[in-house]
Amino acid sequence: MALATYADLLTQTANFLHRSDLTANIPDFVTLAESKINKGLRIREMETTTASTMASGVIAVPANYVALKDAYLSSVSPYGNLTRKTAAYILAKYPYRVADKQPIYIGRQGSNFIFGPYPDSNYTVTLIYYNRLAALSSAVNTVFTAYPGLWLFGTLAESAPFIKDDKRVQLWQLKFKELLDAVQDESDDEYLSGDVPQINAA
Repeated sequence: MALATYADLLTQTANFLHRSDLTANIPDFVTLAESKINKGLRIREMETTTASTMASGVIAVPANYVALKDAYLSSVSPYGNLTRKTAAYILAKYPYRVADKQPIYIGRQGSNFIFGPYPDSNYTVTLIYYNRLAALSSAVNTVFTAYPGLWLFGTLAESAPFIKDDKRVQLWQLKFKELLDAVQDESDDEYLSGDVPQINAA
Protein backbone atom coordinates (compact mmCIF):
# COMPACT_ATOMS: atom_id res chain seq x y z
CA MET A 1 0.00 0.00 0.00
CA ALA A 2 1.57 3.26 -1.15
CA LEU A 3 0.89 6.11 1.28
CA ALA A 4 3.60 8.73 0.81
CA THR A 5 1.78 11.65 -0.79
CA TYR A 6 -1.49 13.54 -0.66
CA ALA A 7 -2.59 11.81 -3.87
CA ASP A 8 -1.85 8.43 -2.25
CA LEU A 9 -4.01 9.38 0.73
CA LEU A 10 -6.96 10.27 -1.51
CA THR A 11 -6.60 7.02 -3.44
CA GLN A 12 -6.24 4.79 -0.38
CA THR A 13 -9.18 6.46 1.36
CA ALA A 14 -11.39 5.61 -1.64
CA ASN A 15 -10.01 2.07 -1.62
CA PHE A 16 -10.74 1.58 2.10
CA LEU A 17 -14.25 2.97 1.64
CA HIS A 18 -14.83 0.80 -1.45
CA ARG A 19 -16.32 3.86 -3.06
CA SER A 20 -15.50 5.41 -6.42
CA ASP A 21 -18.08 8.19 -6.18
CA LEU A 22 -16.48 10.30 -3.43
CA THR A 23 -13.68 11.98 -5.39
CA ALA A 24 -15.09 15.44 -4.68
CA ASN A 25 -15.72 14.70 -0.98
CA ILE A 26 -12.56 12.97 0.21
CA PRO A 27 -10.46 16.18 0.22
CA ASP A 28 -13.01 17.63 2.66
CA PHE A 29 -12.65 14.56 4.89
CA VAL A 30 -8.86 15.12 4.85
CA THR A 31 -9.31 18.77 5.84
CA LEU A 32 -11.55 17.78 8.76
CA ALA A 33 -9.05 15.13 9.87
CA GLU A 34 -6.17 17.62 9.72
CA SER A 35 -8.14 20.01 11.90
CA LYS A 36 -8.42 17.30 14.57
CA ILE A 37 -4.74 16.39 14.21
CA ASN A 38 -3.70 20.00 14.74
CA LYS A 39 -6.02 20.29 17.71
CA GLY A 40 -4.92 17.02 19.29
CA LEU A 41 -1.14 17.24 18.95
CA ARG A 42 1.47 19.37 20.68
CA ILE A 43 4.70 17.90 19.36
CA ARG A 44 8.20 19.09 18.52
CA GLU A 45 7.50 19.05 14.77
CA MET A 46 4.95 21.81 15.39
CA GLU A 47 7.35 24.02 17.35
CA THR A 48 8.41 27.34 15.84
CA THR A 49 10.54 30.16 17.25
CA THR A 50 10.19 33.79 16.26
CA ALA A 51 11.36 37.11 17.67
CA SER A 52 9.11 40.18 17.49
CA THR A 53 9.56 43.73 18.75
CA MET A 54 6.75 45.31 20.71
CA ALA A 55 4.80 48.23 19.28
CA SER A 56 2.38 50.19 21.48
CA GLY A 57 2.87 47.61 24.21
CA VAL A 58 1.79 44.57 22.16
CA ILE A 59 3.03 42.09 19.58
CA ALA A 60 0.86 40.35 17.00
CA VAL A 61 -0.02 36.69 17.38
CA PRO A 62 1.84 34.85 14.57
CA ALA A 63 -0.03 33.39 11.63
CA ASN A 64 -0.94 29.70 12.06
CA TYR A 65 -0.29 29.97 15.82
CA VAL A 66 -1.87 27.17 17.86
CA ALA A 67 -0.51 27.48 21.41
CA LEU A 68 2.31 29.15 23.32
CA LYS A 69 5.06 26.97 24.78
CA ASP A 70 7.47 29.61 26.12
CA ALA A 71 8.21 33.32 25.85
CA TYR A 72 10.97 35.59 27.07
CA LEU A 73 12.38 39.09 26.61
CA SER A 74 15.44 38.57 24.42
CA SER A 75 16.57 42.18 24.15
CA VAL A 76 17.67 42.37 27.79
CA SER A 77 20.49 40.68 29.66
CA PRO A 78 19.85 38.36 31.32
CA TYR A 79 16.81 37.30 29.35
CA GLY A 80 13.52 38.05 31.06
CA ASN A 81 11.22 35.03 31.33
CA LEU A 82 7.54 35.76 30.73
CA THR A 83 4.88 33.82 32.62
CA ARG A 84 1.62 33.08 30.80
CA LYS A 85 -1.46 34.69 32.31
CA THR A 86 -4.93 35.46 31.03
CA ALA A 87 -5.52 38.88 29.54
CA ALA A 88 -8.12 39.45 32.27
CA TYR A 89 -5.48 38.83 34.96
CA ILE A 90 -3.01 41.24 33.38
CA LEU A 91 -5.58 43.99 32.85
CA ALA A 92 -6.88 43.63 36.41
CA LYS A 93 -3.40 43.70 37.93
CA TYR A 94 -2.10 46.47 35.66
CA PRO A 95 -5.17 48.53 34.69
CA TYR A 96 -3.18 51.63 33.74
CA ARG A 97 -1.86 50.87 30.28
CA VAL A 98 0.98 53.37 30.24
CA ALA A 99 4.76 52.89 30.32
CA ASP A 100 5.65 51.20 33.61
CA LYS A 101 8.53 48.68 33.77
CA GLN A 102 9.94 45.47 32.32
CA PRO A 103 7.10 42.96 31.88
CA ILE A 104 6.97 39.61 33.64
CA TYR A 105 3.64 38.35 32.26
CA ILE A 106 2.30 37.65 28.77
CA GLY A 107 -1.32 37.03 27.79
CA ARG A 108 -3.35 36.84 24.62
CA GLN A 109 -5.99 39.42 23.83
CA GLY A 110 -7.60 38.82 20.46
CA SER A 111 -4.96 38.97 17.73
CA ASN A 112 -2.27 40.39 20.04
CA PHE A 113 -0.15 39.40 23.00
CA ILE A 114 -0.26 41.93 25.84
CA PHE A 115 2.12 42.28 28.76
CA GLY A 116 2.18 43.15 32.42
CA PRO A 117 3.45 45.42 33.74
CA TYR A 118 2.93 47.61 30.69
CA PRO A 119 6.31 47.79 28.91
CA ASP A 120 8.50 50.82 29.52
CA SER A 121 10.32 50.14 26.25
CA ASN A 122 9.80 48.32 22.95
CA TYR A 123 11.35 45.04 24.04
CA THR A 124 12.03 42.17 21.67
CA VAL A 125 10.12 39.05 22.65
CA THR A 126 11.13 35.56 21.56
CA LEU A 127 8.16 33.23 21.26
CA ILE A 128 8.41 29.46 21.18
CA TYR A 129 5.03 28.24 20.06
CA TYR A 130 3.17 25.41 18.39
CA ASN A 131 2.43 26.13 14.75
CA ARG A 132 -0.30 24.45 12.73
CA LEU A 133 1.01 21.64 10.53
CA ALA A 134 0.73 22.61 6.88
CA ALA A 135 -2.08 21.02 4.92
CA LEU A 136 -0.91 17.83 3.26
CA SER A 137 -2.31 19.14 -0.02
CA SER A 138 0.45 21.78 -0.01
CA ALA A 139 3.39 19.94 1.58
CA VAL A 140 4.26 16.52 2.99
CA ASN A 141 5.36 16.89 6.61
CA THR A 142 7.56 14.62 8.71
CA VAL A 143 4.65 13.53 10.92
CA PHE A 144 2.74 12.22 7.90
CA THR A 145 5.88 10.48 6.63
CA ALA A 146 6.35 8.72 9.98
CA TYR A 147 2.66 8.08 10.69
CA PRO A 148 0.68 8.03 7.42
CA GLY A 149 -1.97 5.92 9.12
CA LEU A 150 -2.85 8.89 11.32
CA TRP A 151 -4.06 10.77 8.25
CA LEU A 152 -5.65 7.71 6.67
CA PHE A 153 -7.71 6.66 9.69
CA GLY A 154 -8.47 10.27 10.58
CA THR A 155 -9.82 10.80 7.08
CA LEU A 156 -11.82 7.57 7.19
CA ALA A 157 -13.29 8.52 10.57
CA GLU A 158 -14.32 11.93 9.21
CA SER A 159 -16.15 10.25 6.32
CA ALA A 160 -18.59 8.68 8.77
CA PRO A 161 -21.29 11.40 8.87
CA PHE A 162 -21.35 11.42 5.07
CA ILE A 163 -21.39 7.72 4.25
CA LYS A 164 -23.51 6.71 7.32
CA ASP A 165 -24.16 3.25 8.72
CA ASP A 166 -20.68 1.85 8.05
CA LYS A 167 -19.85 -0.74 10.70
CA ARG A 168 -16.14 0.04 10.32
CA VAL A 169 -16.47 3.58 11.69
CA GLN A 170 -15.69 2.60 15.30
CA LEU A 171 -12.57 0.75 14.16
CA TRP A 172 -11.37 3.78 12.19
CA GLN A 173 -12.01 6.10 15.11
CA LEU A 174 -10.17 3.77 17.50
CA LYS A 175 -7.16 3.45 15.17
CA PHE A 176 -7.04 7.23 14.73
CA LYS A 177 -7.06 7.78 18.51
CA GLU A 178 -4.36 5.12 19.04
CA LEU A 179 -2.08 6.71 16.45
CA LEU A 180 -2.73 10.24 17.76
CA ASP A 181 -1.72 9.09 21.25
CA ALA A 182 1.35 7.27 19.86
CA VAL A 183 2.62 10.40 18.08
CA GLN A 184 2.11 12.53 21.20
CA ASP A 185 3.75 9.92 23.45
CA GLU A 186 6.80 9.72 21.20
CA SER A 187 7.26 13.49 21.34
CA ASP A 188 6.69 13.57 25.12
CA ASP A 189 9.23 10.78 25.66
CA GLU A 190 11.84 12.65 23.63
CA TYR A 191 11.16 15.88 25.53
CA LEU A 192 11.64 14.14 28.89
CA SER A 193 14.60 11.98 27.82
CA GLY A 194 17.19 14.43 29.16
CA ASP A 195 15.48 14.90 32.50
CA VAL A 196 16.74 11.85 34.38
CA PRO A 197 15.77 11.87 38.08
CA GLN A 198 18.76 11.93 40.39
CA ILE A 199 18.90 10.28 43.81
CA ASN A 200 21.10 12.18 46.21
CA ALA A 201 23.02 10.23 48.86
CA ALA A 202 22.15 11.13 52.42
